[in-house]
Amino acid sequence: MSLKYINRELSWLDFNARVLQEASNKDVPLLERLRFIGIFSNNLDEFFQVRYATVKRIADEKASKKGNKDNILAKNLLDDITKKVIKLQNESSEILNSIEKSLKKENIFFINENQVLENQKEFLKDYFIRKISPSLVTIILSNNKKHDFNDNKAFLIVNLKLKDKSNIYALVEIPKDISRFVVLPKNGDRQYIMFIDDIIRYHLDIIFSFFNYSKIEAHMLKITRDAEFDIDDIDLSKSYIKKIQEYVNKRKISNPVRLVYDKSIPGPTLDYLIKKINISSYDSLIPGGKYHHRTDFMNFPELNRSDLLYPKKKPLNIRDFEIESNLLDQISRKDYLMYTPYHSFSYLVSLLRQSAIDPSVKSIKITLYRLASQSNVISSLINAAKNGKKVLVQIELQARFDEENNIKVSQQLKAAGVDLIFGLKGLKVHSKICLIERIENNKKRLYGFISTGNFNETTARVYSDFTLFTSNQKILKEVSKVFDFLQFSYKMHDYRHLIVSPHHTANKLFELIDNEIYNAKKGIYSEIILKLNSFTSYKFVDKLYEASQQGVKIKLLIRGICCLIPNKLEFSDNIEVKSVVDRYLEHSRVYVFENGGDKKVYISSADLMTRNIEKRVEVACPIYQDNLKKQVLDTLDITANDNVKTRLINSNMQNSFLRNSKSNIRSQWYTYTYFKKILNN
Repeated sequence: MSLKYINRELSWLDFNARVLQEASNKDVPLLERLRFIGIFSNNLDEFFQVRYATVKRIADEKASKKGNKDNILAKNLLDDITKKVIKLQNESSEILNSIEKSLKKENIFFINENQVLENQKEFLKDYFIRKISPSLVTIILSNNKKHDFNDNKAFLIVNLKLKDKSNIYALVEIPKDISRFVVLPKNGDRQYIMFIDDIIRYHLDIIFSFFNYSKIEAHMLKITRDAEFDIDDIDLSKSYIKKIQEYVNKRKISNPVRLVYDKSIPGPTLDYLIKKINISSYDSLIPGGKYHHRTDFMNFPELNRSDLLYPKKKPLNIRDFEIESNLLDQISRKDYLMYTPYHSFSYLVSLLRQSAIDPSVKSIKITLYRLASQSNVISSLINAAKNGKKVLVQIELQARFDEENNIKVSQQLKAAGVDLIFGLKGLKVHSKICLIERIENNKKRLYGFISTGNFNETTARVYSDFTLFTSNQKILKEVSKVFDFLQFSYKMHDYRHLIVSPHHTANKLFELIDNEIYNAKKGIYSEIILKLNSFTSYKFVDKLYEASQQGVKIKLLIRGICCLIPNKLEFSDNIEVKSVVDRYLEHSRVYVFENGGDKKVYISSADLMTRNIEKRVEVACPIYQDNLKKQVLDTLDITANDNVKTRLINSNMQNSFLRNSKSNIRSQWYTYTYFKKILNN
């Protein structure tokens, strides 16, 4: 039998290759291409911190029995990953070089420490002394002392050759609280940019002025450490925050999983580093160029060059949803659908702000996962608590890489009198729900919203997510049951409308798939459309293979990992998999079942991954209102017909672009136009 599943780690690397395609695409504005380089690098950092680290643990385990297959397979997979990463890293360097050449044609120049002009020296010295020097952490390395290299930071390894022929090694951390790129004063029409790395190199004589050296050289390196941890067994008590903080601190000194280094680094210096960092034989050593930590390109300055950026599109209003009027009153009459970034996220914040001062609102309950660093959502909830509302917040302290921010936010909420829930043992709370209780005519009435994305103003500008605003009491009573489950751990409930993990999602979705199989066998047209970030659950892959073999048409729109192999006759002849990577991050999860012509449409917080189905609290919500159901289906249709930014996923994972003879449809552009037409009609 042929290969049945695509390896999830290799599939993820193919997704990141799609991001890199955007960086290489000459139709993408130049500065946006730089930002895609940053996204590619950021993705790769997280991959090594989490996925690679997990595989490495398996590879490093000493087999209790001879010929441990998992151990051998993991070692082979590490080799495959490393080869693929080196290839992608080399491609990214070539693309970056190409972008820099194109920028020169636009009179934008990167210069290094050897290219400084005479009239720039004073500016750079002043900038170094005032801005950079106070933030520098410089560590003299010692053969007799153990040094901690914090995770995911870039360093300069400095080698000083002293006049007495001895060597001193030092580490200089690249400051993270200063922009990596310094815009120098213009010279005529020419705009010069310099990495702070090179400004540091240019001033090494100041940093190490008290050493009697004959030669000094500096090379870049970046260490990535294992960021995965398992806290299922910790005591969910008053010490929970302290436990999370301990794990966050432990991450900074955890096992190294990758060393990216300047390939021009001298052999003795590299050998010294490998020994110092305790790199094992299975760690990933990635040779690179002069500059690392390319994540910083995500925040590359705009340089007042709008012609080198995507045109700014103003977020749209939602038709008939008047943000300056009472939003709860409007929701009491009908449901509304927000699709960010096409619609303004201000509706969600305004609803919370209005609820905070509405005398009829008695309570607000909400789940929070990832938050903006300066969150208006949080200020609205604090405002509500100060106005005497009963505010309950489930805040997920285990949201990876957001733990410290969420701890800080939880302390602010607690100080304002907000009731907090920190989680359930063994489960992350990933649902995106809010419940508002209001007294109308002496009766309790529920309002709320359910979303596919985090309640985060920053990511809402670039992540595509659906949010349903509703006063449907049947749906909201079930949202109340979810909060009851969160407050009173493992108090089980039945649901007729929502699909809720961890206890119901698999069974409910299997029922819906079985219904499509049943209809297909009867000769009734059957179809399943799933829009997901990732698809890794083998039991769902197998179920879709079964449906495909019975004649159900299956369309998968998957941004990231996909373990299902489409277009293999023995498995999936009726399945197509497409992936759109463009300006915005395709983040919404949507499930659609043909249901004999009476389509069932759900928006969800859950991907079809084992962790989402079995180890998280997730909520999928049906869209009942006909006009909103049509909007969701129309946007899926637009995405499915994209022939500009769609890649086809197949058994070879070639990421080939979909091209046909039809008029060009760039789905994200068309989606904006679609909602603009709805607004204006």
